[in-house]
Parts: sequence; structure tokens; C-alpha cells
Amino acid sequence: MQQIGISGFATYLPPYRVCLEDWCAWSGESWDKIRTVVGNSFRMRGPHQNVYTMAANAVLRLIKQYDIDPSTIGYLALGTESSTDNSAGAVIVKGMVDKALRSEGCPEINRHCEVPEFKHACLGGVYAMKAAVRYLAFDGQDRTAIVVSADIAEYERGSSGEPTQGAGAVATLLETDPKLLTVDLHHSGSAADYRGPDFRKPFIRFAQQTPPVTGHLRDFPVFNGKYSTTCYVDEVLAALDDMFGKREVARSGYFRDLTAVFLHRPYARMPETGWALGYLFALGQGSDADREELAEYAEAAQISLDDLLAEMSSKPRVYDLVEHRNINDEVYPLGMNVVRTFRKYPAYAQVVREKMQYGAELMKEVGNLYTAALPAWIAAGLDHAAMSGAELEGEEILTIGYGSGDAAEVIPMRVVDGWQDQARLISFERCFDGACDLDQSQYECLHDGGYPEQLSIEPRGEFVIDRIGKMECNDFDENGIEYYRYVAGE
Repeated sequence: MQQIGISGFATYLPPYRVCLEDWCAWSGESWDKIRTVVGNSFRMRGPHQNVYTMAANAVLRLIKQYDIDPSTIGYLALGTESSTDNSAGAVIVKGMVDKALRSEGCPEINRHCEVPEFKHACLGGVYAMKAAVRYLAFDGQDRTAIVVSADIAEYERGSSGEPTQGAGAVATLLETDPKLLTVDLHHSGSAADYRGPDFRKPFIRFAQQTPPVTGHLRDFPVFNGKYSTTCYVDEVLAALDDMFGKREVARSGYFRDLTAVFLHRPYARMPETGWALGYLFALGQGSDADREELAEYAEAAQISLDDLLAEMSSKPRVYDLVEHRNINDEVYPLGMNVVRTFRKYPAYAQVVREKMQYGAELMKEVGNLYTAALPAWIAAGLDHAAMSGAELEGEEILTIGYGSGDAAEVIPMRVVDGWQDQARLISFERCFDGACDLDQSQYECLHDGGYPEQLSIEPRGEFVIDRIGKMECNDFDENGIEYYRYVAGE
């Protein structure tokens, strides 16, 4: 059977950085709590940047890092929830990259290239990647594919989401006979269920705004934090169940034996919680020995094992919490209590933290990248593993994507022989170069759509917004169209 998968990653982060320890000093929040639950820092897009400039930066880096012949690219997809154009999508990125390639005397991306955009909250990039695999399996067998996931995570100042902001892009190279990971869609798991006001971006928010001086409308989401966590956990459990239904494996043994897992990561604690509850559910569906292990955790949490198993076998309808106005309730309250107790046991470190060790510390510096969060962690993890001399040839890793609304995808991947050389080209820490730490006034000004004083970073080797068109005469309408410029140099 023909192998299809991933051969490379390139990451771009904007230079404007907020250190969360500084942010805690401004806001009065606990630094000990924030660094444990959220991370260390996040990035913000600059006045001259948007989701398309970041995406184009990542794609151009990918082409250069892996010496890709642009004329072989037959599929260029954009996964994002931060679009500023409701018509065009990835073709905007293609146009920018083509312009830069021409300026450097290189061939352009193939004219006969598909350029779709995928949107489903943070899952858009995963859906784009699945479509790329299908493209390569059928009509694109002699081509390469690139999926770029790019987003801007913004929350209102003073909201619970404020420390979980971020901005950036990750470009992924896919091809037949991959050099990093094969992608196993045959044994993947899917789940989707409508969840109402979990995390939404209704268009009416823009109609209520006066554009700031930069022209960037604020894209603050409508969200409900505790309910969003409930939705994440439940959808991940459903997608895992679908995957296990396609595989003849002992569920608890799979959790223990798996080499590594990478989940959608809006902040550090969220993937740990989802994976830990998944393991407890696997114990509940396992052997007598599994049930005994689960009983130990339940007893320590002062919860009846029978009650816990009954909850695990239930099929809750999460949207009922909205319809009954109980949005802060849990659908798995007993399970979540046992998770908190489970964190104190050595098995938690073995089944949860050890499986997430690759790239975890690097990701604490990234922030929330929405669609780009999962590919960023995979990229950081493979880079970290290669640099630390890990022996991963032939090992399976599991990737779990999630998008509010809600949907989840669980996709097994396998590390190919000779992966180390290609992984070293990822150079993930390069995306941290040139960081500029913001003080409180600069952060607030940039957050509010202004041009911070004493903050001037000259772009080099990247794309910028050159201007935004205005309606000037009756026979030429360019109102709101963004024009871009490539600034050469490194």
C-alpha cells in the first residue's frame, strides 16, 4: 500500500511577545497558577500583520527549509478561523509566496494548484491535512501538498481567556513516501456534535465596531470557559471511542504503550485533562486488573466505583447544559474528581506527562495558536526528540485535534526510518528568534489596535500589509482589500 504522510514543518511566530510573569504583575493574577495551567508567554500580531502574512511566512520558510520545488506543489490549503476575507482564502497566501519567489529568481507555485480554505474553529488545519492525504492518494500522486494552519487568538482584557492568547502559523509538507510520519486515516476516529455557545465568533461583533487606526477589527470570541472544557473533554472521548472501535487493541494497554501523544493545546493543562480522563475511561472498559486500578483512584477520591462506572457508560447530551441553563455543570463530575486525584499517582506521570514530554516545554513559550496549536506541538516534539537522540523509528504516535462547536479527530501516525535528518530541519526554536518583550502600555496599545510607542521592529525576509484599499471612484472598487509586500533579507 502506498504510504502518504508528513515530511516537514516550518513555524512562524510574530516577534511581539508578552511574558506571562510580567502580565501577572500587571493583572494581579497568580504567576504560580498561570505558569502551571497556561504556560510562560504568548505572541501578538503586529500592526502590519494578519493571518495571511503569517501563513505566507510559514509557507516560504517551508519551501526554503526543505528545498521544495514550487512547481511540484499541487495543493495549498489554509486552515484558519481568523480570515479577514469571506471570499478568497489560500490563494491570497499563494499570491504572496509567488511574488517572493519571483523576486528571488525562483519558480512559482504550480499554476494548476488547488487552494482551499478550511474552517472549523481549531480543527480547520486537521481537516485540511486529511484532505491533503486524500488528494495525494488519488489525483495528486505526482505532486506535493502543503497545509498551512494560521491563527490569531485574541481575548478581551480582563477576561478569563486573556492569558491564553497567541498568534502564529505552521506550514506542513505532505507527500507520498514521507520522510517523517505516515498518516493512518484508515484507523482514525471522528466525532462531531453541535454545542451552541461553547466558543463562537458571530459576525455581528464586527458590525458593532469602529475600526482602530491599524484597520484590524477585534476578533474577540464569545466563549464560556468551563463549558468549553466540558465540550473539549467529551468530544475527545467520543473520537477516541470511534478510533478504538476500528482497532483490535486493549484500550488501557494502548494508553500505556503509546510512545507519544499530541493534542490540541489551547493552554498547557487542557490536553493533560482530556488524555487523563480518556485513560480512566479505558480502565473502566478494561480487564479486572484495570477495574482494580480504577477502583484505587475512585476510593482515594471518595467516589463509589459503581457510580463512576455508571457515569462512564452514560451518553450525556452536553447541549442540554445550555438548554437547561446549567452551563457550569459537569457531564462527568465524578470522572473529573477522580482525574484530580489521579494526578497525584505515579501512573499519571507515566501515562500522561511522559507521553507528552516531547516539545512540551517549547510549547509553553508559544501561546494559543488555535488551528496551528496541534501542528506546532508535533513539530516541536519531533525536533525535540531528534535533538535528544530519541529512537522513534517505527513507533506510533497519536494526534488529537479539536475544534469548538464541536468536533474532534484522532489520527494515528507512525515515525518512518531515517526521520531524524528531516526532523532536524524543523529548527523549531528559530521561530523564537527576534522576540521583543512588551511592557504593559505597549501590550495594551497593541491589543487595542494601536501603534505602540518606542516599538519599532523592521521586518526582514517576511510579508507585511502594504496598504488597505479604499473606494476611490465608480469604475474601480478596492474598498477593504489588503495589499501585501515582501521585505527581503533575513
